[in-house]
Amino acid sequence: MSTTESDALLGPADIRELAATLGVRPTKQRGQNFVIDANTVRRIVRTAEVRPDDVVVEVGPGLGSLTLALLEAADRVVAVEIDDVLAAALPATVAARMPRRADRFALVHSDAMLVRELPGPPPTALVANLPYNVAVPVLLTMLDRFPTIERTLVMVQAEVADRLAARPGNKVYGVPSVKANWYTDVKRAGSIGRKVFWPAPNVDSGLVSLVRRAEPVATTASKAEVFAVVDAAFAQRRKTLRAALSGWAGSAPAAEAALVAAGISPQARGEALTVEEFAAIAENKPAEAESAEAERAKSERAESEPAESKSAETTSAENRPEPSA
Repeated sequence: MSTTESDALLGPADIRELAATLGVRPTKQRGQNFVIDANTVRRIVRTAEVRPDDVVVEVGPGLGSLTLALLEAADRVVAVEIDDVLAAALPATVAARMPRRADRFALVHSDAMLVRELPGPPPTALVANLPYNVAVPVLLTMLDRFPTIERTLVMVQAEVADRLAARPGNKVYGVPSVKANWYTDVKRAGSIGRKVFWPAPNVDSGLVSLVRRAEPVATTASKAEVFAVVDAAFAQRRKTLRAALSGWAGSAPAAEAALVAAGISPQARGEALTVEEFAAIAENKPAEAESAEAERAKSERAESEPAESKSAETTSAENRPEPSA
């Protein structure tokens, strides 16, 4: 495939030609919907405010539509792709369509949920058309593992975009909203129609902008402790926090005590609380609940030790030499 860098971006015919050559058919299992409109990917890069010195990580690059647009604007692009065929083909597509920028591109062939390090300088931005079925866990995992990511723009299903950007009191405010706010300031950044994808999805898409907090949430509680409260509160979102957090605290009275200590009404519901308020609750977890957790962990370790010991003894016996005659 030969092209000039002035028309390096992929159009509908290019996408279909590439797919046919590779024998690729987008799969619902991996949430694959390829962007076929050059104006849309340029709009995404523009909305993401990608700078010439940015190191951008892209998750799920597919055939390379957004990848090429990012390479036009950023210093480096690192793409994380799980699909064997797509991962094998993408470097060649970049080299063919943007040869002078090919050395600024790196590919990581992996499930994004398993990636713990990236080649080259630390990433400063995340820009991605995220697969609909794994968008939230991938987004939160990348924000957690790569704290150098300052700015993020993701294209996701419109409903997911609304949930991520929702504020307390909104009916779609929930676990994704709170956890995204732990890391970033979140806002809706636009809508994307269905016709710019191949195949066209059955739902509209939305852009979400996430900018890393200048200062982390001020709390003595750990992320895991805060997220445990969030998960418990929304597992039974129609219940009052006194009831919803009873399992977390050990009992309803203990949950009420923790809520009162945090300055939260026991009759409130999770959908009304900010991430800072969830952190305040986590800081006031009853001591007896923490002791019970420690005892459970100790018991679980004790139960596993005999099995491990028995396994070791069996292995030792199997490796023991036969007695000589």
